[in-house]
Amino acid sequence: MNAKLLIDAIVRQTTVLIAQLSTAAGIRAPLAHIADQVFLELSREIEAHGVARKVAADMFGLAIRTYQKKVQRVTESVGARGRTLWQDVLEHLQASGATSRRTVLNRFEREDPIVVGSVLNDLVSSGLVYKTGFGESCIFGITKETDRAQTLREQRRESLGPIVWVMVYRGGSMTRGGLREQLPVEPDELEEALCTLVAEGRLTMSGEGDGAVYRASEFLVPVDAEVGWEAAVFDHFQAVVRAIVGKVRQGRARSTASDVIGGATLTFDVYPGHPRHEQALGLLRRVRSEVNELWNEVERYNQEHPVPDETWHRVSFYFGQSVAVPDEE
Repeated sequence: MNAKLLIDAIVRQTTVLIAQLSTAAGIRAPLAHIADQVFLELSREIEAHGVARKVAADMFGLAIRTYQKKVQRVTESVGARGRTLWQDVLEHLQASGATSRRTVLNRFEREDPIVVGSVLNDLVSSGLVYKTGFGESCIFGITKETDRAQTLREQRRESLGPIVWVMVYRGGSMTRGGLREQLPVEPDELEEALCTLVAEGRLTMSGEGDGAVYRASEFLVPVDAEVGWEAAVFDHFQAVVRAIVGKVRQGRARSTASDVIGGATLTFDVYPGHPRHEQALGLLRRVRSEVNELWNEVERYNQEHPVPDETWHRVSFYFGQSVAVPDEE
């Protein structure tokens, strides 16, 4: 197996996904922590698989002492709350109202004025900020119709709940302390999300403090839901990764008809007028309908016949569909 070639290709596709998510809906998510986070998570997982620290250091091309120091440094810094100049400028305009370019540059005098100017232009092009006039005296202000700064916190609250829900569900159970370690959010935001999920009956809780244990018997984001798409994306991505990891751990790349772990990807080249055009485009709808029907039947049965904790098998079936033209490929 050419592991390096496979890893390089996966990293490339993952960066495409991260780039898309970090710029979705006009938001510019902080990325400065990505390299440190990747290093820390990789080192932890490699060592968790029984690889000696000296060997892990060699895999990163580092001497053991350098590796240990980097792990310590990154562990201390990766938990820091990431902020960007883009966020700071947006919040400054929200707090100050209509402000001249000169005032903004003076407010961020320690930053490169070219970078500040680029941030202002990006905010204008994204529709979050309007611009009136020219030169240093031009005025920038929040576009009222798309006043994201006022709603960012509320959006984070709404999206955090489903993410916490899916993490607890896929983990079987999680402690409050474990969630705090994995989610880079403020403690009060996490506590609010947990309390809401428990009150709604989506989570159950036992214990107190950071050792409190949360469990979820199901996770569901409806197809037409306006909130929770982030959790659905994470759940789908995690299911794909778990299936691939499970296959790799079996030590064989060959598939058999009796496999219960694995996946398949088929590509259909069709065009309008092709005899199978509509059939190919309708795959997602048909498979989703069939799987949802089975899911509902399983849920109904499980409500009447609770699944024993010591014998359950959690089967995660993932499927997806994309349609692209040659230029997009």
